[in-house]
Amino acid sequence: MDFLSVRELRASSRNIWFKLAQEGKMVITNNGKPTALLLDISNEDLEETLLTLQQVKAMRLFNRMRAEAQGRGFLSEKEIEAEIQATRTETKSQRKAL
Repeated sequence: MDFLSVRELRASSRNIWFKLAQEGKMVITNNGKPTALLLDISNEDLEETLLTLQQVKAMRLFNRMRAEAQGRGFLSEKEIEAEIQATRTETKSQRKAL
């Protein structure tokens, strides 16, 4: 994957569009840090590509939030499953008592 600076993007955009069509993706940097991603897409793929990117971004955020919560001592997935199972067992016992 090619990296190019904002300055390069401004100076030689025509060459970059040609290269983007060949490579498929490029990373734009600002002060040496990645800040944007250029993707080669067609009109037919625009909506699907945008939706996919939004889903990936949401999933990454969810995973980050889950890791932070677990780091703070919240319940793990196994503990949550155990709580659910205990509640189901208790509910079944209560139904049988009625």
